[in-house]
Order: sequence, then structure tokens, then C-alpha cells
Amino acid sequence: MNRTTAAVRVAAVAALTGLAACTSSGAPDGPEAGRTASAPAALPALRTAERSTQQAGTARVRSTTVMGSQLSLTADGLLAWREGLSGSLTLRYTGGTAATTMRGLGVTSMEARYLHDAYYARMGDAFAAKTGGRHWLRYGYEDLKSLGGGADLAEQMRSTTPDQSVRLLLDSGDVRAVGEETVDGRTTTHYSGTVAVGAVTDAGLRQRLQSAGVTGESLDIWIDGKNLLVKKVEKSSTAGGKVTQTAHYSDYGVKVAVHKPPAADTQDFTALLSQSGTNPS
Repeated sequence: MNRTTAAVRVAAVAALTGLAACTSSGAPDGPEAGRTASAPAALPALRTAERSTQQAGTARVRSTTVMGSQLSLTADGLLAWREGLSGSLTLRYTGGTAATTMRGLGVTSMEARYLHDAYYARMGDAFAAKTGGRHWLRYGYEDLKSLGGGADLAEQMRSTTPDQSVRLLLDSGDVRAVGEETVDGRTTTHYSGTVAVGAVTDAGLRQRLQSAGVTGESLDIWIDGKNLLVKKVEKSSTAGGKVTQTAHYSDYGVKVAVHKPPAADTQDFTALLSQSGTNPS
């Protein structure tokens, strides 16, 4: 695999991972995966939080993700989820073998724009100079299957919203209220639980998680006095190693307007792979 092909694939993984950190993913982390009875008092509050977070429609998010030795990154930006998921995140590579690959091509960060049919990754001047002068790569959701397993990731991209973190705890059969804590200057209630995917009652959510190879996860969320998600922490074990994702949410209801990059400055990732002599599949 040449360096251009590697960068195209890393950019795809980073854009999907950055979004997942702001929304939902995961698998169990050791002995925490055991199930206990849910605390009945926590369930009405979580149902209200799920509805309120869903109805808010937009938010500012910032997150960190560590995927074993493969990739560490941060994400910061705005997301909207009233009619599908859209938004824009700035992703910064902070460590791992994937970050080393990108730094070798002069890329330490990128902007990812998420629209309804595709997402776009701005790779920077150094990368553009090596690939025909265009700064943006377009990843059509239907084309992501060519990267291997991408069809499932594409569905995750289109269907995942922040309220699903709350829904997962509701479906887990194992959730408890830990207590009040101050997070980002806001008084919140901390809830903690573990999720066994096979027991998730939402069939669509269960199928999406199973398709992604998820069997369960440990999940902590913090809900404020307006019944909105303030923070979430997920810890997972995957074939690629341990994954830890932390996301913070603020400015619910903020205006989010995302536009396609200029066509003259955009190249489809499948075309770039073809030019590099690589079969996308």
C-alpha cells in the first residue's frame, strides 16, 4: 500500500472515529461487562434525557479517542441530527501509527464535513500538492463499502445521534445513578452501566452495533438540570485493541450550517485510489 492510499484510508477511519466519539460505539472492557438489575428510579430520568437530547437537534461537541496503538485523536465542532446527521468537526491526530502515517504526508489535522450522502475531508496544502492540487476528499457513504466493512460504517454514520448513548443505557438492563457531579461548570447527575448488545431492545440499534462487531460496552453519561447530555465516556475492547472515547456537549440548539466544498477543489476518494493504482475493494 503506497502512502497516498494509506492516507486515504486513515482519513476515512479518522472521520468515522471522530464522529463515533461524539455519538456512540463500543464493546465491553473486562469484568465490567456483567449485568445487574437496572435501578428503577434512574429510568424515568433517562427517558426524559433521551427525548430532550434528541429534540435539541444540534450541539457543540469536543471529544478525545484512543484506539490502542493505532490512532489517537481529538475532535471539535458542531453536529445536527434533526433530519439525519450533519455537521463539521476539526480532527487532530495526536498519536498512534496512523498519525505517524499522516504526519509523513504533512497532515496533522483535517476538517471533516458530514452531509446526508457523503462526508468530506480537507487534507491540507501538503497533501494536495502531492495529489493534483485538490484539498478535499469526498467519501460517498455507499462507496465506503469498498474500504472493507464500510457499508456498516456508512449506516452508522447516517443513523447515529447523541441521544443514542442515553438509549443504550435504557436498553442495557444495567444502569445506576452514581450521584451529582459538576461537569464543565454544570451540575449533573452521573449514570453508569454496561451494555450487552444482544439484549438491546431497539432492533435497528442492536443490528448496527452487531454489524460493527460490538458485543457490549461500559458506558457513563452525565445529564444536566435541563435533561441534556453533558458528557459521555465509553470503554471498549475490540480486535484492534482497547478503545476509550470521551465526549463533551454544550450549546444545544446552536445553528449548524454545513456546505459542500467547492467541486473544483474536491476529489472523490475512489478516483484518487484508482489514480494511485489501487483497487478500492
